[in-house]
Amino acid sequence: MRIFDPHIHMTSRTTDDYQAMASSGVRAVVEPAFWLGQPRTSVGTFVDYFDGLVGWERYRAAQYGIRHHCAISLNPKEANDPRLAAVLEEIPRYLEKDGVVAVGEVGYDSMTPEEDKAFAVQLGLAVEHALPVLVHTPHRDKAAGTRRTLDVVRESGIAPERVVVDHLNEVTAPLVADSGCWMAFSVYPDTKMDEDRMVRILQEMGTARMMVNSAADWGRSDPLKTWRTAREMRIAGFDDATVERVFWQNPVEFFGQSGRLMLDEDPVAEPEYAGNSILRGARAGA
Repeated sequence: MRIFDPHIHMTSRTTDDYQAMASSGVRAVVEPAFWLGQPRTSVGTFVDYFDGLVGWERYRAAQYGIRHHCAISLNPKEANDPRLAAVLEEIPRYLEKDGVVAVGEVGYDSMTPEEDKAFAVQLGLAVEHALPVLVHTPHRDKAAGTRRTLDVVRESGIAPERVVVDHLNEVTAPLVADSGCWMAFSVYPDTKMDEDRMVRILQEMGTARMMVNSAADWGRSDPLKTWRTAREMRIAGFDDATVERVFWQNPVEFFGQSGRLMLDEDPVAEPEYAGNSILRGARAGA
């Protein structure tokens, strides 16, 4: 089985995670730009981070046969820091780079005026650069945040089929289903969905415009949650074609709207990137 994880933060993960993902069938990922836990204090830190997403991280993934793509944005949490407002001016040049398949994560954290502005500006950039958008819904007051998200998407004029609204649950998924946007669910320990709840939603709502991700990051999370959910779908009676639809065809269809997915060939595992490798020292016996 092929798996495409459409939302995972590999910058926060180890090469052991890449190996485990490859062994479990993960063949492609999208890594959205996000908050790193430690607040950033200058625009230059974002430039370095974006450079890593389009360069070093793609190199790391290729060592394990995984196609790495990314989405670029000023995330909603850090949009509240006035020192970082100029990050929005750096984003357009990254939206033209190979492997950048969306604008994201954008949306809301605390639903502030600063977040309103950053969200609207970046939806406009997505339209300008003909890219789909990955939207983060807030962890607090999620239903209100999802409704507000959908209002802003409608006001922006972007086609709803070019928007995926993420971190949904049983309450918010029906709101998004009626909007025409894609729906995404993060199977993440303790704070988001689990496998059983995810399977029940798929049983009740079907698989059209549905994506499932691990959202694995620097927190207590599991980069194999896509594989574990696929296994639970099979146990629940879903056939292989339906599992393939959720974990491969749907993310390919959505992010394929960018025209930049790199799935036709196996990634080339170059020995070095910018003079560096994933090896820490010489190989044994060398």
